[in-house]
Amino acid sequence: MRNGKNLRSLLGILLPTMAAWAQPIPIANLQTQKLDMSVVTYQGKESMRLVDREGGGGIALLKNSAFKDGAIEVELAGRPTAGSFAGARGFVGVAFRVQSGGSKYECIYLRPTNGRADDMSRRNHSTQYSSEPDWSWERLRNESPGIYESYVDLESGAWTRYKIVVKGTRAELYVHGAAQPCLIVKDLKLGEVTGAIALWVGPGTEAHFANLKVTPAP
Repeated sequence: MRNGKNLRSLLGILLPTMAAWAQPIPIANLQTQKLDMSVVTYQGKESMRLVDREGGGGIALLKNSAFKDGAIEVELAGRPTAGSFAGARGFVGVAFRVQSGGSKYECIYLRPTNGRADDMSRRNHSTQYSSEPDWSWERLRNESPGIYESYVDLESGAWTRYKIVVKGTRAELYVHGAAQPCLIVKDLKLGEVTGAIALWVGPGTEAHFANLKVTPAP
């Protein structure tokens, strides 16, 4: 089927050093939670479209994936869904070291509508780290303001090059192919564990993903 073929190509750009992922990931290996999924052409690029279905966001889990240290790269875009709540920001990112079928994970995501907001407080909240279920963005902001979020230039709905590099309890976020990270997390809350990878979509968001690439640490 066309959707299955396109989806496999979108998720099949993986290095052969990951033995379990040497072949393209079949559509059956994608497990969506609280998201609607379809394959579309978005701004001239074949993409996987994921839309929040229940108002609380969700993930698309890459079943049988195993990731501890290395790099995850993807092109992504996020924007609020039509008629979404006032605080919707187009939340979009990647969850990693996913445990317990998706209930526990590390996550680094973007708030695209904040990137060019006429409000420096919002701009400074353009990126975010969280660790579910115990370390929500609200808890991290309240207990350690300004440490787990940062500014980066973003545009709502626009394709964005996203890369995270993970080693031990440290993670760095690189956006737009920059040589320097825009967010550094030095104390990943789940510790040095191995888990799955998931595409992450926040509340009230329509997201697009393409050209996923995973490079495990040697």
